[in-house]
Amino acid sequence: MLEELRIRGLGVIDDAVLPLGPGLTVVTGETGAGKTMVVTGLLLLFGGRADAARVRIGADQASVDGRLEIADDAVANRVRDAGGELDDGTALVLRRTVSAAGRSRAYVGGVAAPVAVLGELSERLLAVHGQSDQLRMTRPAQQRGALDRFVGIDLVEYSAAYEQWRAASAALADRTSRMAELRREADLLEHGLLEIETADPQPGEDVELSALASRLAHADALRLASGLAHDALLGGDDPGAEATDVVSLLSVVRRTLAQQEGDDAALDALTSRLVDLSTVAADLGAEFGAYTDQLDADPTRLAQIEERRAVLAALVRRYGDGPEPSIDAVIAWRAEAATRLAELDVSDEAIAELERRREVAAATLARLATDLTARRSAGAAELAAAVTEELAGLAMPNAAVSVEVRPRSVSAGAETVGSPPIAVGASGADEVEFLLRSHAEAPPLPLAKGASGGELSRVMLALEVCLAGTDPVPTMIFDEVDAGVGGRAAVEVGRRLARLSRAHQVVVVTHLPQVAAFADRHIVVDKATDAQAGVTASDVHPVEGDERVAELARMLAGTSTTAAREHAAELLSDAADERRNTVRTSARKGTKTRA
Repeated sequence: MLEELRIRGLGVIDDAVLPLGPGLTVVTGETGAGKTMVVTGLLLLFGGRADAARVRIGADQASVDGRLEIADDAVANRVRDAGGELDDGTALVLRRTVSAAGRSRAYVGGVAAPVAVLGELSERLLAVHGQSDQLRMTRPAQQRGALDRFVGIDLVEYSAAYEQWRAASAALADRTSRMAELRREADLLEHGLLEIETADPQPGEDVELSALASRLAHADALRLASGLAHDALLGGDDPGAEATDVVSLLSVVRRTLAQQEGDDAALDALTSRLVDLSTVAADLGAEFGAYTDQLDADPTRLAQIEERRAVLAALVRRYGDGPEPSIDAVIAWRAEAATRLAELDVSDEAIAELERRREVAAATLARLATDLTARRSAGAAELAAAVTEELAGLAMPNAAVSVEVRPRSVSAGAETVGSPPIAVGASGADEVEFLLRSHAEAPPLPLAKGASGGELSRVMLALEVCLAGTDPVPTMIFDEVDAGVGGRAAVEVGRRLARLSRAHQVVVVTHLPQVAAFADRHIVVDKATDAQAGVTASDVHPVEGDERVAELARMLAGTSTTAAREHAAELLSDAADERRNTVRTSARKGTKTRA
């Protein structure tokens, strides 16, 4: 429940505080005084669009602060998720500012928050009904939504089934329409995988074969070089030749130095290093010999290697081309191709499985759509009867509202499921239309064609009263929905709003004294002229007693004459009696007054 609203720098309002509370609160005032800014402020506070043009002339910014008492755990949790806190565990403070430059800020529970959070909170805290709703209610989608609200239909399950069916249908259509293309792709992948599997390349094989081919191609030169190195280190195979190899010469030097061993430590150290050098030379010579012996100059072996290299090179060109072409890239392509081929199942079994999924989804969707139709059809008669009953009390005793639930047209291009086929959409398989018969002799006509402005206002109010009981929000705002209503009908409007206020906090911006008389709380927006600034300022204050009588007299006659005041007092008395009678009747029945 909204306890207090403070508006500063918004439109004609300089700084005003609206004390609110339970029951019915009415806001009245002369045209241009700023009544609309009250509703504008509420919309702004609960996430409405920020408009710099609404900032009061000369002000740096407009701000709206609201204090609410909440009992909804979901609201409390959302506030805490946004980083805010509740005062005393149940009081929530909201704030919205709009600078003259158009910059908007929102605060929830004392901390800055995205404006979207205010919008989320408004869905559970506030419902605003204005004159623009009358035009919206002539649209089929709005009428369907109103019927669903009345019946209590939640489209979450149906919407999920609808999206699942569309996804299954799209998957089947895509697979079927691209069958030839997918099969070509699958054939190419299978060919590539078979070619690679036949060659069976190993990681790094291309690098290894390249090194081996180079060795075999230069085998003679390599053997000559390594043989010369061997002979230089260890000597040749001719036993009669003079020993000029490195190892032999080092042996001679070692024997000479050995004779002086122990005579000088420095020479002994050098001799030790010479021994090491002799050992290394002998080992190196042996390795050169082994290398020379294993060299193979077989042309047949070289041809085999070159043939294998050509096979691998062809694979690299086809499947391993990239930033770093290699046989390893080919092996990586093989793994990716195998995965893709598994996804491209174009077998009859795969198509049959997709068809089965689509049919299962279609059956579920048809069942849910049929259930929606049944519930809407049953609720349509109940809603029509309830609205017609309300219209009788709103000075339209011969009027009747009917709610038609018709199947969607099964036309070319329509989405259909089931047998016989039914056309479905995001909200079901139905088209909903409200019809008004303004008097007994008139034919039922769509609201957009069969209702005058005043009649549409009363139909709208009757519908809102019927729907209000289905609305879980604690606070309801009505912005001059009584436009075009007067006389006895205006009294009935006030009576119904008062009745509605027993289940909700109701705030009404009105120009009708008959409505204002039923209020538990009456707030007046007075217009005054700021001569220095040359703009209009507003003074917002509650009225009681004689002040309230004077305001009702002004609303009745434009001025507070004696006759107007007497009429105003009579209105207040009659409204008070009506409210007391309603309470006593409800108490005797032992039930809550229907909202």
